[in-house]
Amino acid sequence: MQAAPSFLTRSGIARFALFAFAALSPFFAADVARADFRVCNGTQNLVGVAIGYRAKDGWITEGWWQVPATTCATLIEGELQSRYYYLYAEDAARGGRWTGDIQMCVAENEFKIAGVQDCYARGYQRMGFKEYDTGRQGSWMVQLSDTPGTQESPN
Repeated sequence: MQAAPSFLTRSGIARFALFAFAALSPFFAADVARADFRVCNGTQNLVGVAIGYRAKDGWITEGWWQVPATTCATLIEGELQSRYYYLYAEDAARGGRWTGDIQMCVAENEFKIAGVQDCYARGYQRMGFKEYDTGRQGSWMVQLSDTPGTQESPN
């Protein structure tokens, strides 16, 4: 009588189950709800992104997140505290922009700026940010693409 293959023994089954769990755990982890504000770059170029939001002490703009082609970046980690967020992005290679009508301050290099008034007088630039109404969702994702009309959704 031949011995059963090792994967059919108790220890073999346990090892197989452990292997299967380890192999599949990234898929289950992806389904776990994460609360944050993410931007995904659906273009073939590097994109620089800035975000604006209302904090307890007033308006804040922050940037630059560099989001490589076909990847995502988390701009705000944790449960979103505001209903409205504002986004401005630039394609580093082609100079294309994702803009809106809400004027906020930005700087040439990495920045966190309090307030949206008197941008030029304070040594900053002024750019048009697009408003995103999250409807008080705990998380939100914006998909930047080459086609007109940036896509948005609760995460």
